[in-house]
Amino acid sequence: MAARKRKEYGEYIVSDSKICGGDLTFKGTRVLVKDVLYYVAKGKDWDWIVTGYHGICREAIAEAVSLASNALFAKVESRRRAA
Repeated sequence: MAARKRKEYGEYIVSDSKICGGDLTFKGTRVLVKDVLYYVAKGKDWDWIVTGYHGICREAIAEAVSLASNALFAKVESRRRAA
């Protein structure tokens, strides 16, 4: 089985099978996107997140939120078409 290559999902978000098992991370870090989105969903201030997770910025968080939102709406639309 061939090794997966790094895949970029935007300017800040990547997956790489050699880093964190291929989970989505922020470029140049081992910070998991799902962890940051968890804190966003809990209402944590973005500056608090940036301070706690070195290597990411507010723009990276915004990209993660945007990609998550797009994925949710794409899934809803897909279910509507299937119904």
